[in-house]
Amino acid sequence: MTIKLSDNLGKNFSYLFKVNGWQWSSILLAFLVVMPLLVIFLSWLEFDRQIWQHLADTLLIDLLRNTLVLLLGVGLGVLLLGVSLAWLTTLCEFPGRRWLSWALMLPLAMPAYVLAFVIIGLFDFSGPIQSLLREWFGRGNYWIPPIRSEGGVILVMVLALYPYVYMLARVAFLGQGQRLMEAAQSLGLSPTAAFFQVALPMARPAIAAGMALALMETLADFGTVAVFNYDTFTTAIYKSWYSLFNLAAAAQLASLLLLFVLLALFLERRQRHQARYHAENRCGRRYVLKGWRAWAATLFALTILFVAFFIPIMQLLYWVWHYFSRDLDARYFNLLSNTLLLGFFAATLTVIAGLLLGFSQRLMRNAVTRFSVSIATLGYALPGSVLAVGIMLSFVWFEHYLQLGLAFFNIDIGFVLSGGLLGLLLAYVVRFMAVAYNPIESGLQRIRPSLHEAARGLGAAPRELLWRLYLPLLRPGLMAGFLLVFVDVMKEMPATLLLRPFGWDTLAVRIYEMTSEGEWQRAALPALTLIIIGLLPVIFLVKRQQLGHQVNSV
Repeated sequence: MTIKLSDNLGKNFSYLFKVNGWQWSSILLAFLVVMPLLVIFLSWLEFDRQIWQHLADTLLIDLLRNTLVLLLGVGLGVLLLGVSLAWLTTLCEFPGRRWLSWALMLPLAMPAYVLAFVIIGLFDFSGPIQSLLREWFGRGNYWIPPIRSEGGVILVMVLALYPYVYMLARVAFLGQGQRLMEAAQSLGLSPTAAFFQVALPMARPAIAAGMALALMETLADFGTVAVFNYDTFTTAIYKSWYSLFNLAAAAQLASLLLLFVLLALFLERRQRHQARYHAENRCGRRYVLKGWRAWAATLFALTILFVAFFIPIMQLLYWVWHYFSRDLDARYFNLLSNTLLLGFFAATLTVIAGLLLGFSQRLMRNAVTRFSVSIATLGYALPGSVLAVGIMLSFVWFEHYLQLGLAFFNIDIGFVLSGGLLGLLLAYVVRFMAVAYNPIESGLQRIRPSLHEAARGLGAAPRELLWRLYLPLLRPGLMAGFLLVFVDVMKEMPATLLLRPFGWDTLAVRIYEMTSEGEWQRAALPALTLIIIGLLPVIFLVKRQQLGHQVNSV
């Protein structure tokens, strides 16, 4: 009996020793996220009074004002647009509702910076819309709001980001079901009052989470505001790096942007933890809109869909048709191959990181692992420009001391870190780790703990558990995470602009170069390529949502 007890204690000790290695992997991944942020805040130790005096006199006040106005405008816009469309397609019946409910998610495939230059190309003074108006009414006999304005950049970002609120609000409304609204009306509330007093408050956590995601994307955006020449912290970081050649000033500006991001992240996490959805077996009957109300609902949804997706697609196709002979060359295929390679390697590394996080959390259910996972998945909220500055500063510091140490041996390694692809891949992994982790964690929750305990009881080591039990069962989640990260990496612009090595231009970089020169037509081919590839995760999300709420369909 004593021998068996000692053997069991020895096996448990050996198992725990092996498991602790997996916990250290989650701590290491959390450190990769914390490292650039710590370096950014430490940049204030090198305060340059002259640079900041120049920024305070010329840019700082405008940066704060523009950022706040952009956040307020986009927040209000995505709230009104996302909630109203979610309500119409979930609990109302009108012509075209069935296909509009999923088609309204298509703008997710349209990068905001692509929508920006297409809208400017359409509505600018020399664009086809104003040219047609001048032909019809004569010059000076019509009025159209200037698209190159503060309202223009807010409009574009609202059209590009409203699907975040739309998706989460729709899930919340579907979870409530129509019967709840019928109960509210039986107590004397009108449909409008029932919406504002019952449905909207219950969906508030999901709506707030969608708004926080949209606001974090707004803070991280660089391409859209660059197209509109609308100065925000992301454009100021880029100018400080490339125009002032002052990496410390760029890092200090990044720290100010990071404060906005952390506030939005805090609100998003708080609202998401409060969210509770209790789905019913049936959605119940929908409100049947009749007459002009039905056609007004259809027209409203179609207008948003056409302006945000179909019209830009048609304009891009027109430009590609007329200019593809100039742009479909060896340079384009080189850009495409660079983009695909970066996307493949970054997605592979990120999925591996997400798998390590999920598996270590499954093995070690303790506070240290949970905290490490929560820190490691913060990267989705960090703007690419902030990560680029932090990683570059970290690499410069490390290379400096590494070169000093190797100088004694007459070894010169050059700029192997800051001048290569490693920094860019690291930025992608940190930025999109949460994107890969979420579907993997969802798959882990579907695996019964009894399977894990049975395998462990048969003497399986953690490595055997991973390879023989979890990997086969997690295959759908791994593929979903890979696909989502792959597409996000291909569309990512600010980190790619700042960290790419010489000669490693991508489709997003090509779009930035052409739009900065006002050559919208030359940016059409890479933009259309990104949209076509970006449709893949949208199709995945649509199928996932339809499958998840199939029992609620009428």
